[in-house]
Amino acid sequence: MKILHNPRCRKSREGLKILEESGQDFTIVEYLKDPLTKEQLTDILSKLNMRAIDLVRKNEKEWKENFKGREMSEEEIVAAMVSHPKLIERPIVISDGSAVVGRPPENIHKLID
Repeated sequence: MKILHNPRCRKSREGLKILEESGQDFTIVEYLKDPLTKEQLTDILSKLNMRAIDLVRKNEKEWKENFKGREMSEEEIVAAMVSHPKLIERPIVISDGSAVVGRPPENIHKLID
């Protein structure tokens, strides 16, 4: 199990706490320090069963200034998130073949219960 984590994000810290309290082994991936590749993000989207646009943090400055209102393909949105990792919704917890976005953090219980 692993968590894509941003320590500056309150929801991400809450998600991390849920994992810590679960007693399960997990790895922390600080995706802003160690950015995801296109292949990794595409795999995560598949595990989430989610379109790329649904994983975008649309209130981020990078999105508003560079991408908002543009017609973009799935590949272009993935490329935008790879280039600007702050655009990726957080936290994301991945376990084997599935994943959840920890918003609200209680979603993480779907993978650990």
